[in-house]
Amino acid sequence: MGYTAINSLSSASASRGLAADAQSLNALKLEAGTHSQSAIKETAKQFESLFMRELIKSMREATMKSGMLDSPGGDMGADLLDQQFAVQMSGQPGGLCDTIALQLSRQMHTQVAETAQSSAKPSRTASVTSATSATSATSANDCPPAVKRTSGKAPTDAQTHFVHQHTQAAREAERSSGIPAGFMLGQAGHETGWGRHEIKAANGTPSHNLFGIKAGPGWSGKTADVTTTEYINGTPQKRVARFRAYDSYADAFKDYARMINESPRYAKAREQTGSAYAYASGLQKAGYATDPDYATKLSRAIDTTLAIQGVQA
Repeated sequence: MGYTAINSLSSASASRGLAADAQSLNALKLEAGTHSQSAIKETAKQFESLFMRELIKSMREATMKSGMLDSPGGDMGADLLDQQFAVQMSGQPGGLCDTIALQLSRQMHTQVAETAQSSAKPSRTASVTSATSATSATSANDCPPAVKRTSGKAPTDAQTHFVHQHTQAAREAERSSGIPAGFMLGQAGHETGWGRHEIKAANGTPSHNLFGIKAGPGWSGKTADVTTTEYINGTPQKRVARFRAYDSYADAFKDYARMINESPRYAKAREQTGSAYAYASGLQKAGYATDPDYATKLSRAIDTTLAIQGVQA
């Protein structure tokens, strides 16, 4: 017998139950693939709980018994107690839960990206909201295996530097918005060619606009007019567009996160943060960019960012 918490990952019982059989664990993995990042963490916690239960069970079996109080009922009570100990000990900061969650997230992003790439031929045309967005990557023999599985190419020095440079601002925006920092970093990298093609004002000063957000009628802040690529009926055309300008990169991350969270058009994308490709597809369907291959390109950039973060960890 075993307690299970797979009926609803969002219920309070999820933090108290223990998935103790293969069927329950498979159901948890399925739930993690269709829910948010919190579902992945819950799945990882369940795996850690199962491991801790087996560890406690092995320790108990290695302890000598007197035989005086042994009984089937006592054994069942001890097993239930072991389960509760395992649940209480799992999910602690710095434990196996964090490592398992990272691996699950990385594997899911890889699978989704491979599925997307098999159904659509990648395009190297520029993103609509970037001045001249272009993602670059070169292969390397010394690339860690996790990176090769994720993107097929090793992150370049420019990509790695870009992620390092903006990680703090991205994490601050994640804490206030709930949008994964890796997703925002990947999109910022894609929109700016990993920092090589940032939007600048006419006098050459940086706009700090990493996300290609245009200045609509409701924007009262600073602006920068640049030539960008728009897709009209699938055909790329050069247009002069007005973009928002910020005082810092941190302000750019905050404004992007606020726009995604507050605009009803991006509601579907906000619900898909458990998958890089699903999130990117949600943005494309909401009209974030007119590039027909935007979701594929963006998810690839996010995968690269997640791989770099994995190497850092």
